[in-house]
Amino acid sequence: MDYIIEGFIEAFNLLISFDIELYRIIILSLVVSFTATIISTIIAVPIGILMGIKEFPLKRVAIRVIYTMMSLPPVIVGLLVFLFISRRGPLGILGIVYTPAAMIVAQTILITPIIIGLVYNATKEKGTDIQALGKTLGASKSQRLVLLVKELRMNIFTGIIAGYGRGISEVGAVMLVGGNIKGHTRVMTTTIAMLQSMGEYSIAIALGIVLLTISFILNSILYYYQQGDLSEY
Repeated sequence: MDYIIEGFIEAFNLLISFDIELYRIIILSLVVSFTATIISTIIAVPIGILMGIKEFPLKRVAIRVIYTMMSLPPVIVGLLVFLFISRRGPLGILGIVYTPAAMIVAQTILITPIIIGLVYNATKEKGTDIQALGKTLGASKSQRLVLLVKELRMNIFTGIIAGYGRGISEVGAVMLVGGNIKGHTRVMTTTIAMLQSMGEYSIAIALGIVLLTISFILNSILYYYQQGDLSEY
């Protein structure tokens, strides 16, 4: 029990002393996951909305593929991305293996289906009624689309938060494509896994505290806006 208490004390000391190595890991984690989430949002939100309001051939197959990808094992994604970007892979010419760019690619592939799936579900439930209301009021197609996005804003935001949470908590994929290289591709989750196996707990606990804090902040923001939306009705 003593080593746990000592680990927490050392962890808090590292955090308040602004240890350079610790904060380099934290910043890289935030940048990689934030960038991947932005890219995923740009791709996923329009696809999710269109899938919810449009009919097209093989739509059911596409939906099943999206649902399957929402639960893809991260190590599989990491392996596939690595095979494509490795020196002998078809995208090896890019030279991004074992770089933050490779980690962003892997996280983007993991996050995008989650946002698509959540936005699609919300659009499927509400989209038809919202579009019909807009049409009744004489709104143009673009105006109806804006109305739809506005009405689905909380669902979209929830999808983005869920995607970001998936990205920043991921271990397997970023370990495979990033290599967990000190000062270059080492992020919070891979560092925790490595330090736990080495029996060095203080930095691991500090990073765990940061991850929990980020999760708490994100969920607090989501809860705040959900309450604000409810108060409008």
